[in-house]
Amino acid sequence: MSIHEECGVFGVISPNTLDIANIVYYGLYALQHRGQESCGIVVNDDGVFASHKDLGLVGEVFPSNILATLPNGRMAAGHVRYGTTGGTNRNNCQPIEVNHQKGKMAIAHNGNLSNAAELRYKLEMSGAIFHTTSDTETIAYIVTKERLSCGSIEEAVSRAMNILDGAYSIVLMSPQKLICARDPYGFRPLCYGKTADDMYVVASESTALKAVGADVIRDVLPGEILVFDGKTVTSRNEHCGKNKKKICSFEYIYFARPDSVIDGISVHTARVRAGEILAKYHPVEADLVIGVPDSGLDAALGYSKVSGIPYTLGLIKNKYIGRTFISPGQSSRLEQVKIKLSAIEENVRGKRVVLVDDSIVRGTTSQRIVKLLRDAGATEIHMRISSPPFLHLCYYGTDIDSEEHLIACKHSVSEIADIIGADTLGYLPAEELKTMIGNGDYCSACFDGCYPTPIPNDTRKDRFEQKLSLKKENKDM
Repeated sequence: MSIHEECGVFGVISPNTLDIANIVYYGLYALQHRGQESCGIVVNDDGVFASHKDLGLVGEVFPSNILATLPNGRMAAGHVRYGTTGGTNRNNCQPIEVNHQKGKMAIAHNGNLSNAAELRYKLEMSGAIFHTTSDTETIAYIVTKERLSCGSIEEAVSRAMNILDGAYSIVLMSPQKLICARDPYGFRPLCYGKTADDMYVVASESTALKAVGADVIRDVLPGEILVFDGKTVTSRNEHCGKNKKKICSFEYIYFARPDSVIDGISVHTARVRAGEILAKYHPVEADLVIGVPDSGLDAALGYSKVSGIPYTLGLIKNKYIGRTFISPGQSSRLEQVKIKLSAIEENVRGKRVVLVDDSIVRGTTSQRIVKLLRDAGATEIHMRISSPPFLHLCYYGTDIDSEEHLIACKHSVSEIADIIGADTLGYLPAEELKTMIGNGDYCSACFDGCYPTPIPNDTRKDRFEQKLSLKKENKDM
């Protein structure tokens, strides 16, 4: 549970003017698990943009008095952020707003561009001045540049997709249109739906559509661009089928809410299946199975189902503190672990426990949880992980920034068990991801090193806060 994640995007367009900021507010609440550093809403009132963005949770940034300052409108876009590139500051809050010769634009983005550093370098060398350190501003610059030489915003997005590499699920708002696009690999989820009063809604996860009363129509296809004008939806598919689909496998393991359905696959079902696989590969004699809230609970149910070991609650999560992976800085994460979870001593005292969690990255959080159960009286703790070991960097939106921070790169499974204090440790076999997810259309590069895109020259997560040393690009120019 020490892994980082990226963002959630949300967009809405209605045939009528209404209090649209409230709708985005509830949509962002449903996506809060995807990012808790900052959030923002931009409302489009007949071409006039009004916005509010700040650091903090949705409820903190948008109390009722602030929400009331946003005007009614027909369109709006929203974003929750955890920054996988750049720092934690107000400048990086999204959606990003742009004023250019042909109008205005607001853009929100989920994912990481694998060629962002190269693109940014070229833009800066041509005179572009950046105000943020996020990939999203690079996307905004490229879309704006293309818009100045083509006839529509959707054509500009299509041209930009010829330039962008890596992961991007985008919600973009022009004065008259709402547009969403998903990269040709489909790394990050994106779906859309419709309410009974003909309002179209776009979101990172289906659970956000349901939160605002929209029925899910379908997932946006990898490479697809959807254009909403308030009455109709137009699909552009010139980028579809360019690449084999590669949805991030960790969406199913951890990132997404269990009540979401991504590309037709239930997240809950996938996690239960992971637990079933763990029970077959790593059986053990124990008295009870417990899961680490929240993403370990479903897998624990699956383990219990196959093993026959009773499932019970062993850990309680404080509902008023965010996910530990969201807080930047290791010391901050450790402090949150201390107040985030507590053990139910009556359930675990004197028991042999199977403890199911979604991942081990550095091992510090797992070590703390195991100690928590030991202190509560558990006699044995058998750790089971519903993902394979993390062995490689991720360039597509998961903040695995250095292999030196990955415990599995330096230690064997038995050594990791000793380090975290568990009696035994078992991971989900990498070859069983296909069984867990239900198909082979996923990216598992952080587990096996098989990257769908070229590995970028500059792999630092804070690469935009330091001087870029792209010698090859400099030579080319």
